[in-house]
Amino acid sequence: MRASILFRALFAAVLAAGALTPRPVAAQVTPADSAAVLLAAADDFDRRGERAVAEALYRHIADRFPDTDAGATARARLGKVTTEQSRAGGETELKVWSTVYGTWLGIAVPSAAGADESEPYGVGLLLGAPAGFFGGRAFAQSRPVSLGQARAITWGGTWGMIQGLGWANALDFGGGERIIEGDIEIDEEASVEATFTSMIAGSALGIGGGMLAARREISPGTATSANLGSLWGLWFGVAGSILFDLDEDATWATAMLTGNAGLIGGALAGSRWPLSRSRSRLISVGGLIGGVAGAGIILIAEPDDDETAVAIPLTTSILGLVLGAALTSGHDAEEDAGTDLQAAGHFAPSGALLSRSRGAWSLSAPLPLPVREPALRPDGRDALRWKVPLLNVRF
Repeated sequence: MRASILFRALFAAVLAAGALTPRPVAAQVTPADSAAVLLAAADDFDRRGERAVAEALYRHIADRFPDTDAGATARARLGKVTTEQSRAGGETELKVWSTVYGTWLGIAVPSAAGADESEPYGVGLLLGAPAGFFGGRAFAQSRPVSLGQARAITWGGTWGMIQGLGWANALDFGGGERIIEGDIEIDEEASVEATFTSMIAGSALGIGGGMLAARREISPGTATSANLGSLWGLWFGVAGSILFDLDEDATWATAMLTGNAGLIGGALAGSRWPLSRSRSRLISVGGLIGGVAGAGIILIAEPDDDETAVAIPLTTSILGLVLGAALTSGHDAEEDAGTDLQAAGHFAPSGALLSRSRGAWSLSAPLPLPVREPALRPDGRDALRWKVPLLNVRF
């Protein structure tokens, strides 16, 4: 697929060369002329349904010739493509998640009702997945939903489910009696029925909250940073509870509260800076590497107490997050469904074979550019030459 896209992009440049070469031009070929030729080739690919090649050329024109009319047109075309692809990505996200959610409901609803026989679970599985799929598709088709908006809804449902589980255990839903074990009184744990009921209610509230948030446009980067922030908050809450020797109920409550704080903090961070989806992931990867390194230290050092065994990976994961944020400062270009080709490395924005932009190196398909070199023809006229950029470095 990648080789095919590269070949077609280069073929577009050859077509443009064929359009220019047969007729001599006395006037200097300007950047606007070069951009117009490439735009015509991109439009031709777009009309023939070669959207990937057309998008790569549009992106090249917008970056290489930003001050030309063709550059403005290419940016407008890219905006349209980005919107269309983001909507398609949002619809897919909703349909996939709603199918999984419907399947889970097929098990959760009979569990909440205290079903002891297998038949209710069988019916739930038969009806849950198709109902979830068609429900998600109907919602996506009722209104345009971008990828970021869809993820706000889907993570709202997932996070609400986690919150329902956590608060059911923190508040001992369905319990309340005390079990006497020797001289110790222990609160009875939450019942299975109450736990599933709380999870269902929490997921419904989370979906509703996600829909409210999705009334405004949400970038994929903001959605990703909010999702990952909630998970890191959850980890910090559990680790902190162990360090402060909290009991089980307090640990559940603390983890839920810090998770909510992480969700809000991640959403604010993603919208204020803003963070791109790739940078949010790379920062979290840094934290993960730090946490794993801390676990390795624990296995080697073999500390005697649980507090030390938790404090070390907690500290190293925080350091990893800080280093990840510092080392990815050049990855702030917002990405969405319309920039997947560029993000995947198929085409760099410069059009050179090897490029350095925003502090990062990248490989790309070198797209030939038409340039005019004066007085090289035997008849004294300017000659048209095609240059293939191999290196482009931006400071």
